[in-house]
Amino acid sequence: MLTAAQVAQFNTDGYVVVDDILPALVLENVRAEYGDLMDSLYAAWQAERRVPDGAGMDFWGKLSAAYAAGCDWFQPMDISLPGGEITPDCPMHFGPAIFDLVMHARILDLAEALIGSELTLNPIQHVRIKPPTPDLHADEVRAHITRTDWHQDRAVGLEKADRTDMVTVWVAITDATVENGCLQVAPGIDAGILPHCPQVQTAIAPSHLDTSRVVPLPVKAGGVVLFHPLVPHASLPNTSDGFRWSFDLRFSKTGQNTGRDHFPDFVARSRHAPETELRDWHVWRDGWFDARKRLATTPHIPIHRWASDAPYCA
Repeated sequence: MLTAAQVAQFNTDGYVVVDDILPALVLENVRAEYGDLMDSLYAAWQAERRVPDGAGMDFWGKLSAAYAAGCDWFQPMDISLPGGEITPDCPMHFGPAIFDLVMHARILDLAEALIGSELTLNPIQHVRIKPPTPDLHADEVRAHITRTDWHQDRAVGLEKADRTDMVTVWVAITDATVENGCLQVAPGIDAGILPHCPQVQTAIAPSHLDTSRVVPLPVKAGGVVLFHPLVPHASLPNTSDGFRWSFDLRFSKTGQNTGRDHFPDFVARSRHAPETELRDWHVWRDGWFDARKRLATTPHIPIHRWASDAPYCA
């Protein structure tokens, strides 16, 4: 799946863009599954008279109308629990189409080429559906909806995962372009973990990042961007008139800490013990539901190590 040159680039620059990974049918099924979810959410909001009549609206039209009305579709569409307080009825989405994407053999092949054949589906995973910047609410700060600040994936986990072998697989569902807010990267991983500040978003502290060699990373739908956990990256603003849609997936070496050990993880691939692999999307869903039930009755668990009053955050 990856050439020797691509593996070397990942281990030196910290990223690789790979086109044409997911078949069109996988993408179509994800879009259809999320379309059904949006229809259900919108019908409920319409019954509460929170949104206008959705007759004749497509998926994107309903997303826009719901966002403008202040209805939250992000968490009901996300494939993870939030990092903040968790309630017993906190919505999430798990279904067969998104499971087929997350566990697609070509996705696992890429991860295996970089960190080996014993792969765990890491629970640091999210959907990102980003409206055009002019349509955002003035107080919108969520990185999954607005632009994402500079950060390292290693740094937004806990210290216990600092030695974990991990790869982020960023999957484009729509074309990601410079205009609609594709990712950008500051190549290199030699600096180690940089100081981060948990302010608007958890982001690399001012003056600790050289952005003189920033590289934008456009990729077409069905392609992916692979990130080393130490490479600094961010997204551009969405200056287009349409949405940009992607998923963040992470895989780590089985047996190593995931950085979110209060969230569930699953064996995605094992050459040594294939019988342990996750093969049923219901098991995936139920693992998250069990975690929600448990975490809703326990004190909040921090998801990163950073303090906002650190000197480098001044």
